[in-house]
Amino acid sequence: MTQRYTTNNVGIPVASDNDSLTLGPNGPILLQDHYLIEKNAQFNRERVPERVVHAKGGGAFGTFEVTEDVSGFTKAAVFQPGTRTETLLRFSTVAGELGSPDTWRDPRGFALKFYTTQGNYDLVGNNTPVFFIRDPIKFPDFIRSQKRRADNHLRDHDMQWDFWTLRPETAHQVTWLMGDRGIPSSWRHMNGYGSHTYLWQNAGGEKFWVKYHFKTDQGIDFLTQADADRLAGEDGDHHIRDLYSSIKKGDHPSWTLYVQVMPHDDAADYRFNPFDLTKVWPHGDYPLIKVGTLRLDRNPDNYFAQIEQSAFEPANLVPGIGPSPDKMLLGRLFAYPDAHRYRIGPNYAQLPVNAPKSPVNSYAKDGAMRYSNPADPVYAPNSYGGPHADAELAGETASAYGATGEVLRTAYALHSEDDDFGQPGTLVRSVLNDDQRTRLVGNVAGHLSNGVSKPVLERALEYWRNVDKDLGDRIADKVNPS
Repeated sequence: MTQRYTTNNVGIPVASDNDSLTLGPNGPILLQDHYLIEKNAQFNRERVPERVVHAKGGGAFGTFEVTEDVSGFTKAAVFQPGTRTETLLRFSTVAGELGSPDTWRDPRGFALKFYTTQGNYDLVGNNTPVFFIRDPIKFPDFIRSQKRRADNHLRDHDMQWDFWTLRPETAHQVTWLMGDRGIPSSWRHMNGYGSHTYLWQNAGGEKFWVKYHFKTDQGIDFLTQADADRLAGEDGDHHIRDLYSSIKKGDHPSWTLYVQVMPHDDAADYRFNPFDLTKVWPHGDYPLIKVGTLRLDRNPDNYFAQIEQSAFEPANLVPGIGPSPDKMLLGRLFAYPDAHRYRIGPNYAQLPVNAPKSPVNSYAKDGAMRYSNPADPVYAPNSYGGPHADAELAGETASAYGATGEVLRTAYALHSEDDDFGQPGTLVRSVLNDDQRTRLVGNVAGHLSNGVSKPVLERALEYWRNVDKDLGDRIADKVNPS
């Protein structure tokens, strides 16, 4: 076997793994021992801020396979018949910090990343189909009430119940939490839910509202409070250990995905708000429709790189899937990517675990820790072959809010004087005097004569003629004297 030698972080071999450089056998440590400095400086910085919510967790990689045909409801590539997609699933507690016991009574996060051919699709849910609140303005208050007191840094049941009883919308989720499913026996023995309502759109443009249900194929199982308390003392990492060990020995857990589908127009006059995160849709009204199977079969190689740095965000919605008027979902579209930028940096999407398998044609550039930048041009629109938006997607989710009002990607509504050149033309003709117009001609012509390509120059001259014909002709004569 070839001997491997220790190097520093840029590949330079190091002389010792064990002893720092000193002046004589008992002399002071020398600042020139760069490896010593690097090693300790790296150690001081090897933690990133833990997640404010869902800090403690674990996960694994796997595959999602579509076994049924739901193409009549969505054109999303990930849900087309027979499609197999690589996935990452992260489980977590909600309130517990890093190092807290896995077996505290708490909802469990169920965050799923599909590495689809159309980019990453993230479905970020829990092991319950509902949540405590329905409006994101209450989310910081809710989480603070479930965490630790400001004075003594202890968790406090009075604080929890104070919030819950002052916000009766919590009753549905608290009932789930205080029941058997409040402490699953393992992550393998619990369901996962998208919880929110999402929009699906098929190839024909028809829209539907959907809810996701991942039903565990291992069966539901739970821990009693006494068993959970015992395990918290015996093995605080019980759930992490169970998942890792099961996959390592070839016992690959799986879940069957079902969806409930509501015709788009049903939402407007349904008997309760179907976008309320504290409510479930009765299966008698909208029965479960089978989609496919999720199976986990690969443990992470490095927990920090692949689980702690994994970033899930409800804003990652691929073509054929969109948001709904659910206020909590809409709040999360902003909050999650904002949290990732704070926690692991602005270029978190370039980390291998978060990078898509499909091509990236983004105009994003620079920023801390960026290692893949676009080539010029780095702006849009442009004339030099850069990527351009798919206009066919513009109206895809435009009616996602049809039950409460229309949202469109459009310019201002048309008025009689809605044009781009009228007011600058008035400025040139009616406000500027002759001397000012002459200087304007000279300034523009000088700018256009310095490195502007012929196609862009021709467009610029037409641009100024649209502002004012005489002004444009004067600029053209100065740029291209006859």
